[in-house]
Amino acid sequence: MDETLQRLLDAEKKAEEIVHKADKERERIIQGALREAHAEEERFEARIPELHSAFIDKAEQRAIQTNSELKKRYDEHHLQLRTTAEARETEALDMAFDLLISPDADLP
Repeated sequence: MDETLQRLLDAEKKAEEIVHKADKERERIIQGALREAHAEEERFEARIPELHSAFIDKAEQRAIQTNSELKKRYDEHHLQLRTTAEARETEALDMAFDLLISPDADLP
């Protein structure tokens, strides 16, 4: 009986050692993961200015492109209006001249 009790005590002692080692290993893994997470966070924070700058650069490029497209549309519309005005200028002048020289024109 004493021998069985001693084996049980030895087994319990070994089990406690295994649990203690597992706890230490778990704590080591947790600390390692925390160190990695902090390092990743620092690397990310160090990249924030670069990310911000890239975002600003892309936004500026889009703004420049949009501005160019709007200017092109404005220039095309302006040219179309100018062409239409020039095409109708002669007609408008002829009609105005006819009104001025026509004796039976109805003037308001």
